[in-house]
Amino acid sequence: MKKYNNTDMKMYKLLLLCFFVPTLAFGQKWKLVWSDEFNYKGKPNEKFWSFEKGFARNEELQWYQDKNAYCKKGVLVIEARREKVLNPEYKKGDTNWKTSREYAEYTSSSIKTEGKKEFLYGRVEVRARISTACGSWPAIWTLGKDKEWPSSGEVDLMEFYRINNVPSILANAAWGTNVRWKAKWDGSNKPLSHFTEKDADWASKFHIWRMDWDKDFIRLYLDDELLNEVDLSKTINADGSNAFHQPQYLLLNLAIGRNGGDPSQTKFPLTYEIDYVRIYQQK
Repeated sequence: MKKYNNTDMKMYKLLLLCFFVPTLAFGQKWKLVWSDEFNYKGKPNEKFWSFEKGFARNEELQWYQDKNAYCKKGVLVIEARREKVLNPEYKKGDTNWKTSREYAEYTSSSIKTEGKKEFLYGRVEVRARISTACGSWPAIWTLGKDKEWPSSGEVDLMEFYRINNVPSILANAAWGTNVRWKAKWDGSNKPLSHFTEKDADWASKFHIWRMDWDKDFIRLYLDDELLNEVDLSKTINADGSNAFHQPQYLLLNLAIGRNGGDPSQTKFPLTYEIDYVRIYQQK
């Protein structure tokens, strides 16, 4: 009898998804409109993904670079490393956090579908295994294609970091206010212990994060447990527009430090593995 590897099984499941329209929650029928199963070797498919570069946001410690994201054995691996990288934007005596550091002490990757794969409403599923080590800040999130943040709208399908030093899983949405770069948040968080008390091996396993999005609500799930429900009648920007009535694009990244905690005593490398990303639309 032929033995099938993980990639073979993923392709078989994807074919089933394509040929049999799934009837999912509330009797709705969904059609798979795009996916990346990562069943190839090397960098993420450039038709779908581009890379962020350098220092990005939140005064995090990592330097984003291409070589920390790669596909093998049917998964995308984003790897954070403790390694020193010269900052070409360094300016001696500068106070800006992006230019005041001569070196980055950590590297990682952040990829996004901006300008390549954007979607309005539907279901997003991401199966992933995250790092829960101190200093780790993995995320699955979306941003709107138009307007400046936060009026563009942000959805955090998943963030893992420490709140008052308690490891936590977050599911959030943000939109604009009348103050530039100040967001209004609808956030939800659960301590990691909420999940590990049910399954002591939770952190070593893959899990499915999901967003169901229509014109009225965004609902965020982890392994079918509802974590947050966002009422879109309330997500109105200061200019009267609705942040979540426009297409969004997807980001996957592994940040280090800041909300993730102090990584100085953590053993590196850290890995964040994504088995697949799938987007459905209602049929």
